[in-house]
Amino acid sequence: MILFESICGRVSCFLALLVVLIAAALQILENSESIDVSSMDLKTLDETYRGKNKSCFILGASGESGKALLKEIVERKLFSRITLIGRRQLTFEDKAFENVAQEVVDFEKLDDYAAAFQGHDVGYCCLGTTKAKAGTEGFIRVDHDYVLKSAELAKAGGCSHFNLESSKGADKTSGFLYLKVKGQVEADIEQLDFERYSIYRPAVLLVDRQESRAAEWMARKFLGAFSSAFPTAMSIPITSVARAMLANTVIQGEKKVEILENKAMYDLGKLGVK
Repeated sequence: MILFESICGRVSCFLALLVVLIAAALQILENSESIDVSSMDLKTLDETYRGKNKSCFILGASGESGKALLKEIVERKLFSRITLIGRRQLTFEDKAFENVAQEVVDFEKLDDYAAAFQGHDVGYCCLGTTKAKAGTEGFIRVDHDYVLKSAELAKAGGCSHFNLESSKGADKTSGFLYLKVKGQVEADIEQLDFERYSIYRPAVLLVDRQESRAAEWMARKFLGAFSSAFPTAMSIPITSVARAMLANTVIQGEKKVEILENKAMYDLGKLGVK
């Protein structure tokens, strides 16, 4: 009995210490990589950018991030021309989307569709899949090969600002396939030398997907216990990602290559939200 109580006591101490360490780590993440948005006037920034008469394309508009981004772009009317580049035609019931152009391409033969990438000032890439859905080779082909080839064609077509949705922890030297592929495509696109290259690294995306992803569902359930105390450390709403990408676009920073981590994206995503 005494031995059992001793073991229970040690386990309780270990669990308490683990909780303290996790809370400390989350506290550090919560207060890192911040962007001061207090002096930024989004309305003025939007008006200034709108006057530049720029055009954009979106890759991956059928996915959750792409849909949120397209909705934000259409509502804010930042671009004179919006083109969706994807493997199938999308349908929209809202008339607000009636002037959105679409280019249907075969990603296995992208060179044949170079014209779809021509004449755009800004490119947004939200293209991606999962190993569970596409297998290892399919995942690499979509998240690296398709993305990199699209970036190459965009650069050749005159795109000056390329925006890539990546992932928190992306690292080409990582031992995890997902993070390694994300990090590798980040690095490969950087070699294309865009006038401006923006990389966004969100953590777990808070969104109700039409397509079920078990790992993300479990992560969201786990994060629910921490989100009230540490809302930006390990997760981010999908709408905040879209708003951050557009806010960063209109701010027009001076860095040629920039990486926005989760907390910075969360801060930018608050711009214009009342």
